[in-house]
Amino acid sequence: MSLLSRERAALVVVDVQEGFRPYDAFAGVAGSCAKLVQAARILEVPALVSEQYPKGLGHSAPELGLRDEPRIEKTVFSAARAEGFDLGGAEQAIVCGIETHVCVSQTVHDLLAEGIEVHVPADAVGSRHQLDYERGLERMERAGAVVSTVEAALFELLERAGTPEFKQVQKLIL
Repeated sequence: MSLLSRERAALVVVDVQEGFRPYDAFAGVAGSCAKLVQAARILEVPALVSEQYPKGLGHSAPELGLRDEPRIEKTVFSAARAEGFDLGGAEQAIVCGIETHVCVSQTVHDLLAEGIEVHVPADAVGSRHQLDYERGLERMERAGAVVSTVEAALFELLERAGTPEFKQVQKLIL
């Protein structure tokens, strides 16, 4: 595994939708995913957003602050198996969203099987139940994903302080 690189990475936001709002972890996950989306814009890292059956679960939460990021609707659990899923040649993926043990996990496992290096910020994924969250992270890590945090991922993408991008991203995490 290597450090994240702006030139090699893409962001995948999985199913941060209105239907999951009742989850205790929702606000924290949505906030962390929003930081990743904003930082991806600043750092020119491509981002892709999936929505699981939006007719039933609603669309992406407004607090994500989505603009023109491509969105794909899906009924399969793994975003990587959904029609329209395309990392644009990225060799690394930062995967965040809901639920850790289902759609996030299946997406991560599929990407790993395709030879993509996957990073999962633990503070940007969540499940309805703590046990599912913990086992989902553990399973992804055992499969080869790098489990870290939003801040760690962003500083890897930044590589150095003192740049205009650093100042913009720093405001997101302070």
